[in-house]
Amino acid sequence: NKVNGVAAIHTEILKNDIFRDFHEFYPGKFTNKTNGISQRVWLRKINRELSGLITAKIGDKWITNLFELKKLVPFADDAKFREEWRDIKRKKKEALASIILDMTGVKVDADSIFDVHVKRIHEYKRQLLNILHVITLYKRLRSGNVGDFIPRTFIYSGKAAPGYKIAKDIIALINSAADIINNDPSIEGLIKVVFLPNYNVSLAEKIIPAADVSEQISTAGTEASGTGCMKLALNGALTVCTLDGANVEMKEEIGDENIFVFGLQAGEVEDLRRKGYSPVSYYQSNPELAGAIDMIASGYFTPECRDRFRDIVRNLLEKDKYMVLADYAGYVSCQEQVSAVYSDKDDWTRKSIINVAHMGKFSSDRTIREYAEEIWDVKST
Repeated sequence: NKVNGVAAIHTEILKNDIFRDFHEFYPGKFTNKTNGISQRVWLRKINRELSGLITAKIGDKWITNLFELKKLVPFADDAKFREEWRDIKRKKKEALASIILDMTGVKVDADSIFDVHVKRIHEYKRQLLNILHVITLYKRLRSGNVGDFIPRTFIYSGKAAPGYKIAKDIIALINSAADIINNDPSIEGLIKVVFLPNYNVSLAEKIIPAADVSEQISTAGTEASGTGCMKLALNGALTVCTLDGANVEMKEEIGDENIFVFGLQAGEVEDLRRKGYSPVSYYQSNPELAGAIDMIASGYFTPECRDRFRDIVRNLLEKDKYMVLADYAGYVSCQEQVSAVYSDKDDWTRKSIINVAHMGKFSSDRTIREYAEEIWDVKST
């Protein structure tokens, strides 16, 4: 009797685009039930130190009513609480650094920004946009453009579908770039790139509490909802995102000043497609973008096979279905804002606390309650 979208923007796309005729025939049939996550798993279980600090300050009712986290808001201005919050994050980063060393042999600095992009490997989730930014930073640093650069550790993980060649090429590109960047003595300690193999729930439980930055950068209009964004924000990571999936509602809950938004919106993506999207024009007009792509195309990261990533380069310049090149400049600029905010530890920690405090809506308890009461007509006793 109902068809449910799993995020507000997803539902509107169903009603106004994909199933518009059905929506006109059956008004009221399409409803929204935004996805949620279990705080009992994705905070209490995987981050006992942070959940213990929260409980010590506001009690334990948040375990069954996540909206209770709003009581954390006043503590964002408490210097001692911010210090305790930072200490917990630092310990989680140290633990993850040890895991990274064991799994990859790469030594990373727990004082660097842990920039996390963990999810299924797919063109629409745009791991390519992320690695283009990494290569851009690498080129800047090699040219001596260091300035007040804040060291970053870029952490990727995820799996590609068995027959999805481009997704596998993206994994290969990340690992190839990591091999060169991590072993370049000219930038030692400034950038590290790691791809953690065999991504699964157990590994996610170690990565998520340690994240400083959560990458949610899908092309607007392509992500149904996403729950990784919720898990990371619930553990105090700040989100870099497009207005896609649940990011839209997270922005509404958390506030514009506590989230980093960039890129085309869903309507703008469709308008650009209709007008005729020319990715090569972005390549030709942006020297840094061209430099990053040329570095890949030249075989810099794969000297043993210089045309290894020709399919990736060709797709970006000739098709770019998910508008990586169109959003590149905005993404790089957004990441500069991230570094600027991170340089003020108190401001960053304040935003981290505010993020967690406003995650109440994204509990699966709320989602299931809405299904029960509004779809299944089941009343609580």
